[in-house]
Amino acid sequence: MAIVCLLLQLYLIALFGRIILSWFPISPGSPLAPVFSALYAITEPVLGPIRRMLPPMRMGGMGLDLSPIIVIVLFQVIQRSICG
Repeated sequence: MAIVCLLLQLYLIALFGRIILSWFPISPGSPLAPVFSALYAITEPVLGPIRRMLPPMRMGGMGLDLSPIIVIVLFQVIQRSICG
């Protein structure tokens, strides 16, 4: 179970990294581009299906993507039930 707990924790860290990097414009040639690409590749298989089921919440002229929040809450519940 320790490996599952570690993987859940690492996934949450990757998700937070993706969230933070999404706030900044990252050009393809920048040093952070490979980091963002890796975080995207790791997190998108979980976020994508949730995003398709739950459209962005409209806030004025922009949309708020709730899928990261749902994944964080879901993974926290799983983590607490498995890891204690």
